[in-house]
Amino acid sequence: MEVLVLGGTRFFGIELVKSLLQKDYSVTIATRGKSPDDFGDCVSRIIVDRNNADSMARAFKNKQYDVVYDNLAYCSDAVKIALDTIHCQKYILVSSTAVYNLHEKTIETDFDPYHYLIKWGQREDFDYDEGKRQAEAVLTQIYPQQDFVIVRFPVVLGHNDYTERLDFYVKHIYDSKPMLINNINEQLSFVLASDAGKFLAFLADKGHREIYNGSSEGTISLAEIIQYVEQKTNKGYVPANNGDIAPYNSIQSHSICVLKAETFGFYFQPLKQWIFSLIDESILKLENV
Repeated sequence: MEVLVLGGTRFFGIELVKSLLQKDYSVTIATRGKSPDDFGDCVSRIIVDRNNADSMARAFKNKQYDVVYDNLAYCSDAVKIALDTIHCQKYILVSSTAVYNLHEKTIETDFDPYHYLIKWGQREDFDYDEGKRQAEAVLTQIYPQQDFVIVRFPVVLGHNDYTERLDFYVKHIYDSKPMLINNINEQLSFVLASDAGKFLAFLADKGHREIYNGSSEGTISLAEIIQYVEQKTNKGYVPANNGDIAPYNSIQSHSICVLKAETFGFYFQPLKQWIFSLIDESILKLENV
């Protein structure tokens, strides 16, 4: 199977490529060429400006792929550029649970991209949530003949997380720096980066015009995370209205239903089986500085 990954050199994009290679697929990664990778001769590489239609057209002229993974579609224009320039049997759009008005047991039908008003624009024209809604709307409405899968992930956590959002909480407690947190007791959903990559690879030959949630089982509050860090470090959380604004602020309690993925045969690791060891890694990094 010939597979193209738009963005495969950072975070869970790396996990996706690893999983695809384990399936013995022929993988090409397309990036701006600014982030090195460790895949050596196992992958082919294309340097391209993913948001420039001319660059994309030149890069993918006379090329055909069985599956294209788009990790870099953050707006309506991005999906149009991709599908106007790349010929593929299946297009897998990495989306987000941010498209929802989140609540307990959020299911895939809680957001309907097929009837969402399309607004054309580039990434800077939308906030993250709206950009992902627009990407889904363009895919489902403008390209009715295109086979696709949409995967909606919550916040992704894992090794080598370049966003360092979980590290933010750990470091602030470790350094006794004040934080402004406005949702400390809300129950939040996360997914492990390696599971995200495995699930995406799992869908390469499954699903037809389908939408899936992809989330770890269970939820956790920031209060639980903070309490764990305090116990491990013997240091205390410093709340302050003028403190540094925490990255997960304003996310309300919710959970993500993944029954559809499980029905298809994929099971995500329970959240509390992995998140504390990830926090331990974050603490260890600070202790070794």
